[in-house]
Amino acid sequence: IEAPVDGFAAFVAELHQQDLQGLNVTSPFKTEAFDLSESLSERATFAAAVNTLIRTETGWQGDNTDGIGLIDDLHAVLDDELSDMHILILGAGGSVQGIVPALLEQQPASIHIANRTADKATALAEQYQLETITGSGLSHKFSQMYDILINATAAGIADDLPKLEHTPLISSCCYDLFYAAKPTAFLQWGKQQFGNKIKFSDGLGMLVRQAAASYELWRETYISDELIDTVLQELRPQLVD
Repeated sequence: IEAPVDGFAAFVAELHQQDLQGLNVTSPFKTEAFDLSESLSERATFAAAVNTLIRTETGWQGDNTDGIGLIDDLHAVLDDELSDMHILILGAGGSVQGIVPALLEQQPASIHIANRTADKATALAEQYQLETITGSGLSHKFSQMYDILINATAAGIADDLPKLEHTPLISSCCYDLFYAAKPTAFLQWGKQQFGNKIKFSDGLGMLVRQAAASYELWRETYISDELIDTVLQELRPQLVD
């Protein structure tokens, strides 16, 4: 259901009157969903963004399943734990706010956030008050080896590339939060840079896994890995077609 950009709160209030039990919220409404929530989960509070609204009698409870969706998909792609890994994230918007707390729970060795506006990345990193998370602009000269590179820049919405001045060194995985019928511009760039030495994935798996986590919150029904795999197998050919 497409919501009006300048009338999201009223739109959601009307859906509440229609007895909808829950909503999955996408960009650019995650901050507004956070603001209108009557109560918030701990992970939504940390993220300051809501992608899942759960009906209450008087309004909405806000939650955020983006992070767990990404973590579950990275585990599936890498077949490995994320602890002790070095992670580089491009972008510092609402999606990044949603995934950073979940990534930190995995106890990675480090997280670096690089954004077009350096101050925004630095402020996001500093709010956690941890030595393991830092921020910079996209012009940063990446001197260390990272295990995982995650693209969450606004450029990805238009299937464009982030404006990196220096190519980072990546050892395990190049991951794009966005997805399309064909490989995204970011993944095409990654394959040119890193060849077949690492793994590549778009965000379709994250989309399905965060949706499964949201469904569990709405219906208190466990979604099995087998069902998630079946959904992904059915969706991927449709996108390609």
